[in-house]
Order: sequence, then structure tokens, then C-alpha cells
Amino acid sequence: MEEKRDTVAEDASHSQTKSARRDPSTEQTSDSEKAFETQIEPQSRQASPPEDVPPDGGYGWVCTACVALINAHTWGVNSSYGIFLSHYLSNNTFPGATSIEYALIGGLSISCALFLSPIATLTTRLYGTRTTLLIGVFFETLSLIGASFATQIWHLFLSQGVCFGWGMGFLFVGTVGIIPQWFTTKRSFANGIGSAGSGLGGLTYSLATNAMINNISLGWAFRILGIVACAVNVVCALLIKDRNKAIGASQLAFDFKLFKRMEYNLMLAWGFFTMLGYIALLFSLPNYAISIGLSASQGSIVGALLNLGQGIGRPLVGIFSDRAGRINIATGLTFLCGLFCLVIWIFAKSYGVLIFFAIVAGTVSGTIWATVAPVGAEVIGLRELPAGLSIAWVIFAIPSTVAEVIALELRRKTGQIYLDAQIYVGLMYIVAAACLYFVRVWKIGQLEALAAEVGRSGAYIDASEARTLERTVSRQSKAKRSSVVKRTYMWKRV
Repeated sequence: MEEKRDTVAEDASHSQTKSARRDPSTEQTSDSEKAFETQIEPQSRQASPPEDVPPDGGYGWVCTACVALINAHTWGVNSSYGIFLSHYLSNNTFPGATSIEYALIGGLSISCALFLSPIATLTTRLYGTRTTLLIGVFFETLSLIGASFATQIWHLFLSQGVCFGWGMGFLFVGTVGIIPQWFTTKRSFANGIGSAGSGLGGLTYSLATNAMINNISLGWAFRILGIVACAVNVVCALLIKDRNKAIGASQLAFDFKLFKRMEYNLMLAWGFFTMLGYIALLFSLPNYAISIGLSASQGSIVGALLNLGQGIGRPLVGIFSDRAGRINIATGLTFLCGLFCLVIWIFAKSYGVLIFFAIVAGTVSGTIWATVAPVGAEVIGLRELPAGLSIAWVIFAIPSTVAEVIALELRRKTGQIYLDAQIYVGLMYIVAAACLYFVRVWKIGQLEALAAEVGRSGAYIDASEARTLERTVSRQSKAKRSSVVKRTYMWKRV
């Protein structure tokens, strides 16, 4: 009994000693932390289902290669329209047609492709990606074969303009969201490889189209392009796999709630002004070469080298985007393209300088195609990306239609006839960069608030997760952001 009494007394003594040593402030903090975690975790679980983790490779590389080939045989073939335009303007192929009508055909194909995005998004949701792609193959093949028999300008509007745009639209919208679904840390690099296909396709088909027109005929140039594009696109359509079910993609044709987000509207403005510059540059450069005394063959080479620059630049854009931040790189390179137009293109009066401009400008001119999906994922998240891109393509269709028309209308009668058009292209890129720069300012503030609340490095929080957490954590997060002025010059990987 004595031993038991001593043991009990000893235990009580130890218990009192531990209680005395316990820090009340620590206990209070621990309790508040538990209460905070208890408050957050159930809300997080209710707010959204668990985030899907892409494999970051694997079969995604096969899909990336297929997307690159489809881009080569849609946007790449469309890039060769600069060669067709130069031929039409130089040879009066369709008597009575004006330069504005020819310019509208090139813009019409792109705008039809982009305007079709809600329908293509809807067919993807109802019938799947493969069906959407095969519909696109049908329309593109029909358009090129049909254009080969065109005898009047309205035939060309319907075939090379509208029908080709439909085919390109189904193929483009069906594939544009595939690569981001397969990658995380390598997302921008893989997207760069996929979008590089359009540049390499443009290089190949710009040279091939000029050679076929000169050595065979205009009609057979169209037919050969149609047959090759059909064969390649069918194989790629059968190999591509999406992960729409795994990530729970919305696949809505339109989600008007996105317009309530200022950051999304600024992203749309970036694309709008970029397209005004990009389309004008792409289609005007071969004819500009002829305007300074170069031959049609030299003009086709200049146009091809612009596409080569895009083929080289887009994977590099992807690599640097993954390392330095997707919004950072997209903003900087968009501005750089505008600068190149103002300080190099305006003074490019010889073949050598024009070749140099075509290559260096090409590396950055199509930055939007390599970065729009990754930047969109950062701004609105993967789940809302299909709906967000669907709206974006419709908005981008407007400048795509009129960009080359504006450039041709800005031509002067004598002297440096393309000077006003060159200034216009450069300024459009610079205004676009300014719009995206404010998206960067917003993103830094968002990540600062989340880092303060969640205790994690904001640079590594995905946009979709960021939005979930921002709804879940305290509203005081907004007060923890730096001032807008400070964020304009702050460096952060976003």
C-alpha cells in the first residue's frame, strides 16, 4: 500500500510539473490553429472535388506530336496564304477582284475557324474529341479540293475562306486544350512544341506552294495540299486522347460568368490586339518584299523564314515560360515583337535585313499561340479553360477578319508604301503587352494573398487551386496584397 501511495504521488507530481511547464500562449495558438484548420478543411472539401494530377508526360508526348502535326496541316497551310495572296495580286488571277477582297479571304479563314469554336466545343462535349477532329478533316479537305476548281472570286470566298476556316476551327478547337491536360511542370514546353508545328508547317508549305504554283499549276497546288493534309490529319485524329473526364473539364461553349473577372478581360484584350498585329505581319511580309523590289520567289522565302522563326521560337518560349513564368514570358515577348517591327522592319530595305527580321520576329510573333492555353490555365484554371478559350477564339475572330484589310488600306500610294502598316503592327503588339502586364500585376497580388493565408509559396499554386483557396480562406487575404504600384515593378515568377 505504501508503494502504491508513493507511485500515485509521483505521477501526480510529474503531471503538475508538465502542466507548470506548458506555455499558455503556445496552447492558445495551437488551439486557434486547430480551429482554423477545422474551419478550412471541411469547406475545402465541399468547395470542389480533389484536383486531378496530370501525368506530366507519358502518352502526352504522343498527343503533343499529333497536335504539332495537325497544327502544321491547318495553321501551317493557312500561313502559306501569304504566297497565294502575292500570286493573286501579281497575276490578277480572278479578273475584277480587288486587293481588299483577296485580303478578306485570308482573314475570313481564320475568323471562321475562331467563330466556330462554340460549336466545336459543343461537339466535343456531346460526341468526343475524335469526332470533332474528323469533322474538321472533312471540311478542310473539301475546301482545298474545291478551291482548285474556283473560277470566280466568290468561289474562293466559300472554299479557301469559309470552308477551310470551318475545317481549321474543328481541328484547332479539338486539340488546343489537349496538351495542358497531360502536363504540369512541362506544360508550356509541351505546348510550345505543339504550336511549333504551325511554324514548321508554314515554312514547308510556303516554299512548297510557291514551287507548285510555278511548276505545276494553281489548281494542282490546292489538290496536293488537300490530299496530304487529309492523310496526316486522319492519322493524328485517331491517335489523340483527351483527359476531359479525368480533370472534370466543363466543356461549356460559353460561360458568361468569366466576363466578371477583370483579369480574364485583360487576357482577352491581349489576344485581341496581338491578332491585329500578327495576322497583318504574317500576310503582308511576302508582298512587302515585292514592294521593295524583290522577286516573288524571294518574297516566298521571306514568308517561309518567318514561319521557320515561329517553329524555332515556340518551343523555346515554352521552356522559358516554365522556368521564368508563363505570364512574364508572354508579356515580355509580345512587347519584343512590337519593338522589332518598329526598329528593324521599318528599316529593312534589303533582302538580307528582311531575312534577319523574318527570323527574329518569327521567334516571338506567334507567342500567343504557344502561351494562350498555359496563361489561360494560370488565369482561370484548367476546369474552366475550355469555356474560357471558346470565348477567346470568338473574340479573336474579329481582329483576325480585319487585320490584313487594315494593313492594305494603310498602304501609301508612293514612297515607303508599307510604313503606316508597319507602325500599326508594332503598336498593336505593344498595346497587347501592356494589357497582359496588368494580368501579371493581378496574379502577383493573388499569389501574395494565398501565400500569406495558406503558408505556401504562391509561385507554385495552380490558378484553379488558387481560386478554390481564395474562396475558402479569410476575406482579409485581399488586405495582405502589395499595392498595385509596387506590384508593377516587383519581380515574381508568374
